[in-house]
Amino acid sequence: MPQDREKQLAAEASVELVESGMVLGLGTGSTAAFAVRKLGQRVREGLRVRGLPTSEATRRLAEAEGIALTSFAEVTRLDLTLDGADEFDPQLNLIKGGGGALFREKIVAAASQRLVIFADASKRVPQLGRFPLPVEVNPFGWQVSAARIEALGASVKLRGGEAQTFVTDNHGYVLDCAFGAIPDPPALEEQLRGITGVMVTGLFVGMAEAVFCAAGGTVEVIRRP
Repeated sequence: MPQDREKQLAAEASVELVESGMVLGLGTGSTAAFAVRKLGQRVREGLRVRGLPTSEATRRLAEAEGIALTSFAEVTRLDLTLDGADEFDPQLNLIKGGGGALFREKIVAAASQRLVIFADASKRVPQLGRFPLPVEVNPFGWQVSAARIEALGASVKLRGGEAQTFVTDNHGYVLDCAFGAIPDPPALEEQLRGITGVMVTGLFVGMAEAVFCAAGGTVEVIRRP
């Protein structure tokens, strides 16, 4: 089965968790777009929810789908967030940020009673680190942040390069940090957060409740041990 179809199956299956009256975090990325479109279909069928998007791209899609939106000026606690991931391990630790929305995704996830992830089977790994870890940094002195991350053992690349640097919705830069295998995600998260200039990392440790993982046309729900 094509990978995009598996992404769609996983994303749409997760939307079945949504109940009327919920306030939802809406993830970012190609897989999350499938969930937003499915949610829009359910809204048109009578479901009543409010969504808090994790990026301007998701905001535009949700508005096009007719989903009522809210903000942290109105709510500070969300019932459920549905989002994708670039990798997940057996403990459901995640690497996120391939789409560049990691800062807002992490704030929304932290404000949610439940974080549910959807992914195809290629994102399932025995240990995080095959996918370079995104780290969002302040543009001022990003080179200093990069050097300190390199000192931890990573190969660091500025996303987009210096000629066409990728800028996030928060006006930050993203450093894609290839550490190789990450045996202790909580320890690495703590080290990175201690570096001045780092705004957020793409490590989501102990945050996901479950992953809807599609493989071969079926969706498995994997829950955190």
